[in-house]
Amino acid sequence: MINSVKGTRDIIPPFSYIWNRTEEIAIKTFSSYGYLEIRTPILEHLELFQRSIGEDTEIVNKEMYVFKDRKGRDLALRPEGTAPVARAYLSTELKNQLHPLRLFYIGPMFRYERPQKGRYRQFYQIGAELLGLENPEADGEMLEVLIVFLKNLGFKELEILINSVGCDLCRKDYVVELKDYFEKRASQLCENCKDRLDKNPLRILDCKEEKCQPLKEKAPSISNFLCPDCKRHFEETLKLLEKLSIPFNINKNLVRGLDYYTRTVFEVVSKELGAQNALCGGGRYNKLISDLGGPPVPGIGFAIGEDRLIEILPEKFIEENSFKVDYFLIPVSQNETSFCFHIAQAIRKKGFVAITFLEGKGLKKGLKDASSLKAKNSIIIGEEEIKSGTLTIKEMATGFQKTVPIQEFLEGIK
Repeated sequence: MINSVKGTRDIIPPFSYIWNRTEEIAIKTFSSYGYLEIRTPILEHLELFQRSIGEDTEIVNKEMYVFKDRKGRDLALRPEGTAPVARAYLSTELKNQLHPLRLFYIGPMFRYERPQKGRYRQFYQIGAELLGLENPEADGEMLEVLIVFLKNLGFKELEILINSVGCDLCRKDYVVELKDYFEKRASQLCENCKDRLDKNPLRILDCKEEKCQPLKEKAPSISNFLCPDCKRHFEETLKLLEKLSIPFNINKNLVRGLDYYTRTVFEVVSKELGAQNALCGGGRYNKLISDLGGPPVPGIGFAIGEDRLIEILPEKFIEENSFKVDYFLIPVSQNETSFCFHIAQAIRKKGFVAITFLEGKGLKKGLKDASSLKAKNSIIIGEEEIKSGTLTIKEMATGFQKTVPIQEFLEGIK
């Protein structure tokens, strides 16, 4: 037997139906704000992620699937969605379309890391990007879109953890002080953070190791180093969140893990989820497109890990959005099967799910299958029903059964 590759999995029914419903709600929510879907390739040139995410990040150094194609070109399976969107902006007609650009994506990403609950080597992300606006109003819209989407899935007690990581001007002096602070405490850092100390001290603030947490809490705050423009942008973003009645909390250690972030960075948490309360994150990236060789086009976006999102969906959402069979049509004998097809087709045109029992093993087996599928109703069609132009309908939950004229039934279901 050949198993699936480690870190990958098959998404099978009925769970796949919940995935589809979640994505449908994402599409409906984003579209209502004017966001349109972009589909980028799974394969990209390795250089794209080296230049955007950062060569010294764990994603690039340890987690990417990298290989040479038959012509010796260095390629990578995409580990995240924002850099490919930025690349698509530069290499397609997107750059000539009306700005700002509102885009969203849904699809698989790949990172070579230890598989665990909610984390896979092939995982899925739902994300959105707003390109072409630098003002705080763009930050406000992006955060509102995100909160509305999560609320539409049934999540409650949502809160945004937010910070500003400033710009290059702000970070210049801040990084010097931050490095000095951590160098004096280097012996207390985890091994990964000791390496980050020389390459990018800011990333220490994104460390999840327990031994580094007390040091992070007492580290200098970038808020004391923000330039006037970045400080004003952050303050106006917070005021806008207040006007939108979106709960937030400033987290001075929030930096996110990728090099392209500037100014606003955020995570969304739900207090009802307990200790593992983070749902997603994102931020602003004003230099990403210019760093890739394009014009100075600012952007802001977020990404949600769909695998974990599905695992923590509220029970009410799953209950209401699980696959349901409205009508299970049972021919008493094979002679009535074609007539069942005709009735099932009419039912589907009304917008209901209808399945015809095809095994030809009699009424008892048909009712058993209807029960296994948790069908709401069974429709029993035998020779007598065809002759009289009627249907025998059985409510599976109660066992109540009635016979009605076909036309009356079809006109009555809406």
